[in-house]
Amino acid sequence: MAASNLTAPAVRGERADVVIVGAGPAGAVAAKRYAEAGFRVVCLEQGTWPDYSTSHVADEYLELSAGKPWNPLPKVRQAPADYPIDTSESDVDPLIWNGVGGSAVMYAGIWMRLMPSDFRVRTLDGVADDWPFSYEDLAPYYDRIEADFGVSGYPGDTAFPDITSYPMRPGPMNRAGRMMAAAHDRLGWHWWPGSNAIATEDYRNQGACVQRGACMWGCPNHSKGSPDVTHWPDALKLGVQLITGATVSRVEVDARGRATGVVYLKDGVERRQEADVVVLAANGVGTPRLLQMSADKRNPNGLANSSGLVGKRLMMHPFATVVGVFDEKFDPWKSVWGQPIYSLEFYETDRRRGFVRGAKWNVTPTGGPQAMTAAFPWGGKPIWGDDFHRTVADRLGHSVAWGIVAEDLPEEHNRIELDPSRTDNVGLPAAKMIYTTSQNTKDLLAFNVERAQESLIEAGAKETIVAPMIRETGWHILGTATMGVDPSASVVDEWGRSHDIPNLIIVDGSTWPTSSGMNPTPTIAAFALRATEHAIAERRQQEVA
Repeated sequence: MAASNLTAPAVRGERADVVIVGAGPAGAVAAKRYAEAGFRVVCLEQGTWPDYSTSHVADEYLELSAGKPWNPLPKVRQAPADYPIDTSESDVDPLIWNGVGGSAVMYAGIWMRLMPSDFRVRTLDGVADDWPFSYEDLAPYYDRIEADFGVSGYPGDTAFPDITSYPMRPGPMNRAGRMMAAAHDRLGWHWWPGSNAIATEDYRNQGACVQRGACMWGCPNHSKGSPDVTHWPDALKLGVQLITGATVSRVEVDARGRATGVVYLKDGVERRQEADVVVLAANGVGTPRLLQMSADKRNPNGLANSSGLVGKRLMMHPFATVVGVFDEKFDPWKSVWGQPIYSLEFYETDRRRGFVRGAKWNVTPTGGPQAMTAAFPWGGKPIWGDDFHRTVADRLGHSVAWGIVAEDLPEEHNRIELDPSRTDNVGLPAAKMIYTTSQNTKDLLAFNVERAQESLIEAGAKETIVAPMIRETGWHILGTATMGVDPSASVVDEWGRSHDIPNLIIVDGSTWPTSSGMNPTPTIAAFALRATEHAIAERRQQEVA
């Protein structure tokens, strides 16, 4: 049933103090913290709970049992909760999981804070914008979030801000990680044991990792720190009302420009959830899409969009891999999938390289037998033919990759907008992603790919295989509702509050002014906690409808 055909009055739920859209990391953190402070919280999630019981038949069949239900591409998965995203004008395809836990259900668990320099790109390098707060402002929230997500790691990395402890000891570096660490020692390049949201012992709601290497297909042991495991069981005990299968169609505002709640569809019925505060945590595609769908006579270009920047400045972290194939056998799938080790050797700007900013590397397992035939991380080159068996035998258990996360600078022409020709399964406009990789990012990736080849050759690789930029790697979708101090040049302030609508708060990665070169979940979660605690502290001054 199309949303436009629903003419009956919306079913009205009991008014909440806070309504949150999205049950991923940002929404889960906000919901739990509001509930701890005594607020009545309703969270609307268009997907359902992940079903781990049917996705892993047995350890030896993990790759085969992952299949379509666990595919990170919505256009492949085509679950009822997935909305279409037109990527015909994008260099990168988005990877999104719509459901309780959000895309963290399928992330690798790699856990990296931003560096201090990431908050000061304009000051240091004269490009993009500074964040409206510093690393030091966010550091106490990182500490608390790492405890909540069950992070394992080894403190003391001298290339990084001083981290004094992690909740758990790190996962094993494995033979491949130790081999690459030794190569970097010989080269004089930085490396450090990996930090991951993967429990190495029984911890709160998480079980100890048994190193299946299935982190990106949903962890059946609940070792990985995804919010469906780490946050939602506790949030529900605190009284949060989590409504799944709820597709939010618009945020409503009154004549004074204050948010009054949201309208959503569930089971073919249009419903209204009123609240004093509306919190958006629907990711870098879903949040601008919802704001644009909420356009009205007073806001013809979408809500919270007086700056004209809703949907713009999209950043995608273009991703490359370099695989080394070795004579030595080291079974790299017997590990955490996250990052046994990482390197920040080429993270900061060095203008002699011809570009600004840099990239983070992490050792990436290449997987089991089925993964040997996939496009990722093998550069998309077909292997079928006379040499098929030899190629698989060479790769399987004999290969390891550097994954390269490149900082992506914000550009207004990279954007999310509503698709004028397609709708989702309830009649709401689909999203359209328009994204072109900048020359700075291309140059950055090319440089780092060459250095990663040097690293693998130093480690003894007999062959290196390059995937210079992989299309199906859009895990990180950032920047489409940017934060800043100037309302004419940003959508929200440093606390995630809309400049236009004071009781509309955005807490997901769409708020990022720059992308850094780090995996974003830790900072998304830390920012959500910081924004939520500020809203709680300021509740007596909060304007409402």
